[in-house]
Amino acid sequence: MTVYGSCGDKSEAIVIGTAAQLKSVAAMKAVTVAGTSLPLSHEMKSLGVILDDHLRFDSHARAVAKACTFHTRALRHVRHMLSTELAITIGRSIVATRLDYCNSLLYGAPSTSLDRLQRCQNMLARVVTQSSSRTSAKPLLQSLHWLPIRERIRHKVATLTFKAHRMSSPPLSSLLNDHIPSRMLRPSSTPRLIVPRTRTELAKRAFCVAAPSLWNSLPVDVVDTNTILTFKQESCAIAKMTARCALYK
Repeated sequence: MTVYGSCGDKSEAIVIGTAAQLKSVAAMKAVTVAGTSLPLSHEMKSLGVILDDHLRFDSHARAVAKACTFHTRALRHVRHMLSTELAITIGRSIVATRLDYCNSLLYGAPSTSLDRLQRCQNMLARVVTQSSSRTSAKPLLQSLHWLPIRERIRHKVATLTFKAHRMSSPPLSSLLNDHIPSRMLRPSSTPRLIVPRTRTELAKRAFCVAAPSLWNSLPVDVVDTNTILTFKQESCAIAKMTARCALYK
């Protein structure tokens, strides 16, 4: 897949694919669009997200982590003058919003990228609660009612799936198809989606594959909800339960 981007007078392109696919086009240095030659780049920034040709999001995670660390350290300097409620509000507005921005793109991303962002959230939790750097962050996140990074990503994808499937939000709704069973069995009455077959791990991260897989893993009473507010509450409760179970592993 080739993506084009521009910044001012400078335009560039990036080829995204598996290692084998990128190897087959390694000799390419530029692509021609409307008679204009665009140089190929290994990374491209679009709407604040740094895309790389393998979609590992390492550079994006580093950039987000750098910004979050800067603001968290600034918050640490004035934390003793703030109430806990105000510290939580500031932490959410200047750090958590950066961690949540376009985080659905990180679904299925390598652990190195997600762990880097998780460390930033752990650092913020310690600063907000005025805990030492050696304090385990998992119980702190639980006390603050903050979902860990991986659960936040899954919750975002699930919410997008609900909007696309139940509220017919274009253009994502065209990527989802209801599963029609060949025989009408009782379990088949649950609202499930078709999961397209894929051959690569990269393809499994596409919305048309990841969304149905995540949707089908949710309990029936959750996917049967009628309002987006109820769905968010129910799916968030499941995410918290998952995070709590991971705490005691």
